[in-house]
Amino acid sequence: MHRLRTCAARLRPLTASQAAQTVGQQRPITVASTGGTRTFQPIRCYSAPVASEPFLNGTSSNYVEEMYYAWLENPKSVHKSWDVFFRNANAGAPPGAAYQSPLGLSAASGLVAPQLSSLVGAQPNVEKLVEDHLAVQSLIRAYQIRGHHVAQLDPLGIMDADLDSCVPTDIITSSDKLGFYGLDDSDLDKVFRLPTTTFIGGSESALPLKEIIRRLEMAYCQHIGVEFMFINDLEQCQWIRQKFETPGVMQFTLEEKRTLLARMIRSTRFEEFLQKKWSAEKRFGLEGCESLIPALKTIIDKSSENGVENVIMGMPHRGRLNVLANVIRKELEQIFCQFDSKLEAADEGSGDVKYHLGMYHRRINRVTDRNITLSLVANPSHLEAVDPVVQGKTKAEQFYCGDNDGNRVMSILLHGDAAFAGQGIVYETFHLSDLPSYTTHGTVHVVVNNQIGFTTDPRMARSSPYPTDVARVVNAPIFHVNADDPEAVIYVCKVAAEWRATFHKDVVVDLVCYRRMGHNEMDEPMFTQPLMYKQIKKQKPVLQKYAEKLIAEGAVSRQEYEEEISKYDKICEEAYARSKDEKILHIKHWLDSPWPGFFTLDGQPKSMSCPSTGLTEENLNHIGQMASSVPVEDFTIHGGLSRILKGRAEMVRNRTVDWALGEYMAFGSLLKEGIHVRLSGQDVERGTFSHRHHVLHDQNVDKRICIPMNHLSPDQAPYTVCNSSLSEYGVLGFELGFAMASPNALILWEAQFGDFHNTAQCIIDQFICPGQAKWVRQNGIVLSADSVTFGHGPEHSSARPERFLQMCNDDPDVMPNITEDFAVRQLYDCNWIVVNCSSPGNYFHVLRRQILLPFRKPLIVFTPKSLLRHPEARASFDEMLPGTHFQRLIPERGLAAERPEEVKRLIFCTGKVYYELTKERKNRGMEGNVAIARIEQLFANADLVWCQEEHKNQGYYDYVKPRIRTTIQRAKPVWYAGRESAAAPATGNKNTHLMELRRFLDTAFGLDAFKDQQ
Repeated sequence: MHRLRTCAARLRPLTASQAAQTVGQQRPITVASTGGTRTFQPIRCYSAPVASEPFLNGTSSNYVEEMYYAWLENPKSVHKSWDVFFRNANAGAPPGAAYQSPLGLSAASGLVAPQLSSLVGAQPNVEKLVEDHLAVQSLIRAYQIRGHHVAQLDPLGIMDADLDSCVPTDIITSSDKLGFYGLDDSDLDKVFRLPTTTFIGGSESALPLKEIIRRLEMAYCQHIGVEFMFINDLEQCQWIRQKFETPGVMQFTLEEKRTLLARMIRSTRFEEFLQKKWSAEKRFGLEGCESLIPALKTIIDKSSENGVENVIMGMPHRGRLNVLANVIRKELEQIFCQFDSKLEAADEGSGDVKYHLGMYHRRINRVTDRNITLSLVANPSHLEAVDPVVQGKTKAEQFYCGDNDGNRVMSILLHGDAAFAGQGIVYETFHLSDLPSYTTHGTVHVVVNNQIGFTTDPRMARSSPYPTDVARVVNAPIFHVNADDPEAVIYVCKVAAEWRATFHKDVVVDLVCYRRMGHNEMDEPMFTQPLMYKQIKKQKPVLQKYAEKLIAEGAVSRQEYEEEISKYDKICEEAYARSKDEKILHIKHWLDSPWPGFFTLDGQPKSMSCPSTGLTEENLNHIGQMASSVPVEDFTIHGGLSRILKGRAEMVRNRTVDWALGEYMAFGSLLKEGIHVRLSGQDVERGTFSHRHHVLHDQNVDKRICIPMNHLSPDQAPYTVCNSSLSEYGVLGFELGFAMASPNALILWEAQFGDFHNTAQCIIDQFICPGQAKWVRQNGIVLSADSVTFGHGPEHSSARPERFLQMCNDDPDVMPNITEDFAVRQLYDCNWIVVNCSSPGNYFHVLRRQILLPFRKPLIVFTPKSLLRHPEARASFDEMLPGTHFQRLIPERGLAAERPEEVKRLIFCTGKVYYELTKERKNRGMEGNVAIARIEQLFANADLVWCQEEHKNQGYYDYVKPRIRTTIQRAKPVWYAGRESAAAPATGNKNTHLMELRRFLDTAFGLDAFKDQQ
């Protein structure tokens, strides 16, 4: 009814004359609405609710019901007396008090009289009939809304999944509760017409009250609890009601039951085999939630049946080995050999524990006989960090195969109950679910609800009733199910897969289970949950319970059951024997995102070389012209933007580029070469500092946009530029996942300000920095963040370059061999590449180099916002022509380079501070004896100085000092010029900022400045 009232708010009410014309008519009433029209068939708009009307004979009560729904849509569509009657009944008037005589109404105002008529008692049968029907409708609605609160969800029978033992007052648990609805025991045998918002009647339109209650209990209060009435879409609510309310809907064929039993056997016996062979090893087994394996297989089967060809999964560590073995179908011997501590890894990198590893496998789905590709993404112990990564990889796979609706590629995310409720990345990921550039068109979420964290009781771990309540923010239906009822589990998983295929929206399956062991197999849970684990020790395993059920039904014999167990045990033993023959561990066998064909050329490994990243003059001009034009007719742009485009056109004529145009040249050239480019982050379309303008907006037509970079050439790759939600953690994880899918794309994430990557640090620390070492997985994602000190306070001043440099894996005390491929080989040996470009030409080259390298490494780019419009931050086309490259060092090219013997001081620097140093050098007249290099050229008689704008304990100094000294065999000290050590990145006081700047410039150019450092 609430739904109908919501709809009614959008309706255009009938005029008074139209309402008057409806009195006594029996033709259909059509109510006009913003979404079309709705017709009610057939309705009599009685002049008043009186006893003589035909619905009292018991056969035409549908007139009252239809009138009631018409009234909900538009109160003026019924006679005024019926309007008052329905208002009073809805307001909770007691039985016999809702009726009001037409004589007591004000014809002029149409308002309800302040007091009920004294004639109320004149028609008690009419009122009782209508009010009882309304009560029954309210009762049905109560079960739909709150039935899950009393569902039998806990397999242990000792806890309430919703953390509340109270039974809702409007749920009928005993006959005395009937009074809440104005009903009593005498009404139990009365037949009531069912509303159109329920399916409990099946083919019957009316049922006795006691049967209505029984069917509601069967639908909503057994081993399945359904949360869906918060969804603001009537069609979706009706779809769910039909799936759970229709009598006999949860029926299984004999073959389905036998398949389910076989899957339960594999799930259970796998864990028992590991426990038998490696009882002292951590494995984070699935005991207590063995039904997860058939649950996942059912989702995959049903999705495959609906056309899905690729499923990408993410999960925490609990049950991962079982999922790898029995869902992904990784070879058992490859899993078992991971338990041999004496084996050494043959692949590069440090590797990771077995229950963090991922997998990629293409196989036949035996249920549907269709090919299906399954990926399980590697994940660290940061339990939910993989969520956005999976979504990004899923989006990329959909993008590259042209799956615009998610019909062929989908994602499944597994969660633990404590992490699902406790980690904010879950919320961030949910809020990407329906954004145009981030949607994966529906994810099936499966929560392994242990009803406990590590040792933390749910009441101490969350404030919400259920751990799944976060999903309500995106109107995702939530299906709670007792995990010790395998058939109930399978049914809700079928419904979840169908929901995703039908509506392309997220859905949650909450497997309420328990954890038979502790947090891991070595843990003692009795320390903290003694009562729970006393019950768990007495709990009969779910496989045993289900097998006994099927044997009792005659669906399977005990001999068949035991033979199936023996069959799988033999498979495990044979795989165990083979695992002993595995001499070396191969981490590459566990890749979750292989790139076939990328690492070889004509069957041979690619050479460690990189071609020139320059472009022809013709290419530069063509891209520059597109960057300064509007390639769509009748498109009105902002006047200020017209001036910006004219300025770009002028630069192209002068053969120069600024920062924005250099980026445009890099992106545009890659697109023309067939490389997809995706730029994501907060406000990246325009650019935070209004420099980019990659998306043009028509000033006269709402939502009409133009992306000039998609008009470069007919056969170009698409350019995706998308403003993200206000999330760093979730969006960076998403883009990382997107970059995992293919090496032939440039994927960039831009932090709005330098330090905004702080809240994405988990993705950086756990996936990007060590990803290749842990999982032998290369990734070419680009992280861009401005890093500059302006005196605008510490929050917008530094991208913390010292953090990225500290995590570089190169040894400062080792001088690399200078060979022909030295420059590329050094990049290959690093875990990532960190640059701080001071020239738009260098920025152009480093972006193109990211694709032209024969491998993929993450690229960290520090881009000072002050250089976006700095008059000296320009590059000539000559620096970008064929034969040119990224310059790892830009040496001194002025007067000091012409007379190196006169140079008394060589200042090394990086980034924006170079322009401040050159300005100060000119002001002091020291061009001849002070050289400034960005980073390479040495002068024999000069002091070596590193200058930076960051504080001494931050920035680049601690990284470059030992490396410069290694280069010159420690013959000279490397002096420091910059701000003193500090806790915060920058001051927020402008005057203090200027004083600090003056102090370090004096230090950089002062003759005796370094005496105090000796």
